[in-house]
Amino acid sequence: MNFEDVELLDVAGPVEVFSKVSNLEIEMLSPRGPPVTSTQGVSLGADADYSAISGDTLLVPGGQGTRQLVYDEAFLAALRHMAANVETIMSVCTGSALLAAAGLLEGYAATSNKRALDWATNFGTDIEWHRSARWIHDRDRWTSSGVTAGIDMTAAFVANRWGSDIALDIADSIELRLNLDPNDDPFVA
Repeated sequence: MNFEDVELLDVAGPVEVFSKVSNLEIEMLSPRGPPVTSTQGVSLGADADYSAISGDTLLVPGGQGTRQLVYDEAFLAALRHMAANVETIMSVCTGSALLAAAGLLEGYAATSNKRALDWATNFGTDIEWHRSARWIHDRDRWTSSGVTAGIDMTAAFVANRWGSDIALDIADSIELRLNLDPNDDPFVA
């Protein structure tokens, strides 16, 4: 899914990893279907609007747009609707604040961007927030810390679902120094 002022790498990094999985279909969604503009000024196309959610995994990116969306009840209702129609929910960076504001992290462990974690923890009431984690996998929820951590989290998700050999092949094909250890987080200090 995308929205105005989304962080470009929060979307592009995971899409790059997912695009290397055979027979995996990627669908880009936006609030009303037309393209949105990232924080970096890049236009991101969409296949459909949020109501057309299909598939089994929802990826919620972060970015400056999250600062207003956590208070947008129409957006949060759409996010809850999308979440109800998938098996797995993932977030990158401050996308976890959106999940928390929508009530989708209650009873889960989660993380967010280190520089925004104090802000993100203002949302939700029963969330076990982790400052020291590259990403957190708790049942059907995957949350990552900063922007590039979303790439590692996506590779770990691929390893979990399709096997570590596939994740390692993908990392090699995109020349990614893969980190499959969620506790190996060099940005904690």
